[in-house]
Amino acid sequence: MTSTDNIDSPRGLAFAISSYFLWGFLPLYLKLVSHLPAVEVVAHRVIWSVPVALVVLILLRRTKDLREALRNPRMLAMGCVTAALISVNWGIYVWAISVDRTVDAALGYYINPLFSVLMGAVLLGERPNRMQLLAISLAALAVLILFVAAPRPPWIPIGLMVSWGFYAYFKKSLPIGPNQGFMLEVLILSVPSMLYLIWLGPQGQFLNGGYDSLVLMGCGLVTAVPLLIYANGAKLLRLSTTAILQYIAPTMIFLVAVFAFGETVDPARMVAFPLIWAALVIYSVPLVRQMRRAA
Repeated sequence: MTSTDNIDSPRGLAFAISSYFLWGFLPLYLKLVSHLPAVEVVAHRVIWSVPVALVVLILLRRTKDLREALRNPRMLAMGCVTAALISVNWGIYVWAISVDRTVDAALGYYINPLFSVLMGAVLLGERPNRMQLLAISLAALAVLILFVAAPRPPWIPIGLMVSWGFYAYFKKSLPIGPNQGFMLEVLILSVPSMLYLIWLGPQGQFLNGGYDSLVLMGCGLVTAVPLLIYANGAKLLRLSTTAILQYIAPTMIFLVAVFAFGETVDPARMVAFPLIWAALVIYSVPLVRQMRRAA
């Protein structure tokens, strides 16, 4: 199956589920650097992702594809678009965790799949069946309950929804392999990131050594690995399927926020979460059966 086929595959499903579970645990790591400015953390996420992504390309022998992409103005321009979108998403997410608004971040990732389903229908011609429409309706009801009950203006959820939704769309349309595409993005972002860290100089935590330096270096690993797994999965799944499976990550983020970070939970969320999981089951069970028959 080529990356342009607009169907679901078992391998894509495995990749997507794995990446969402890894993202679900990411707040635990980012909390270790919550005392640092979000921009500085994002810059280190970019810089230390480069060697990880490069090692993957070398092992896969795909460095030639990357060189060709860097010489292709159209592909380079599309890479700049996806790089800008993912950097905005990272910045909002890191900041939300640092100010104890991880539940808001989870809400953003709950809203985003609905946005992706809408984009899939409008831009890619994907048409959900009746069971999928039921799942989407239940998820929409849950998100509406969460949105109305939010105690603060929802700019964090909206920012995460828009940035990640368009990133997923343009990533699927990027005419390059997923691993090469991620390497292209972090290479593009490494230029402003390095300039920012140089400007920061002695004010930054990395040059001071110690625990913060090690954690910042580790940001590359925890950033690159799930995103590379996701990128491979996104090429092998329909956009709407990827959107529904994404409910795994915000559910885990929500649980981390409540049980690990001690953030508050209100009755509305206790109603919305079962609705979301019901939507995931309704959507996923027919999908798995369909793939088994195809196999």
